[in-house]
Amino acid sequence: MPVDDHPVRSQEHTLVGHLARPRARSSAGRPGLVLLHGLPPATAGAADAGRDLPELADRIATSLGWVVLALRLRGAGGSEGDFSLGGWLHDITAGLASLRAEPDVSATWIAGFGTGGGLAVGAGALDRDVEGVAALASPADFDDWASHPRRLLQHSREIGIISTPGFPPQPELWTRELRDIRPVAAAPALAPRPLLLVHGLDDEAVPHFDARVVADAHGSAELRIIGGAGHQLRHDPRAIAVLLGWLDRQAHT
Repeated sequence: MPVDDHPVRSQEHTLVGHLARPRARSSAGRPGLVLLHGLPPATAGAADAGRDLPELADRIATSLGWVVLALRLRGAGGSEGDFSLGGWLHDITAGLASLRAEPDVSATWIAGFGTGGGLAVGAGALDRDVEGVAALASPADFDDWASHPRRLLQHSREIGIISTPGFPPQPELWTRELRDIRPVAAAPALAPRPLLLVHGLDDEAVPHFDARVVADAHGSAELRIIGGAGHQLRHDPRAIAVLLGWLDRQAHT
């Protein structure tokens, strides 16, 4: 069952959220992080999306002293609604607002894996109050999906992140978001705020070239390519160590 101790309202949907806190409160305020999953692979399903993010959120809270919101985006992990890129981007904005409402959160960052990381770049570019973004195994754009929208729709229905009959009601608008939402185009607007890009050299789903392109567009991103790593960086201890180290530095700059 999903860990749902901090539900988040996004438009008409209630999203599953887990809020991880350090053991001790801080009157001086703490950094806050919205933590995001990616699109489930064909071997998984909607219920599994972000299943292990609460564990990572607890680790960050305990070891680094952050307040972390692990958020399941619409259609995934028990959250209401159906997948769309624009909808997921709105969910991230809702997650930021919910985290900022916590009385001891003094500043906010975003970290995401896969599609969640790409959208985190876009959300950070739109919200000037985001202090920095970490994107792991994330695409530079969604052009491949935009070229085959019916294939993506079918995949989304098969894994269950789209479950409402007749969704999307306007397929052309759903498809347009796949072309218009582009992390590589958003990266310059995120700069000069910090951006961490972590990618596996052997990523079979998203080429590591995507990370290099986004890094170039940002201009001062920290880029880490991990030899021998594939797409599932959430399960690579080297990638998680890079993320934890980056977060620790962010809290002390």
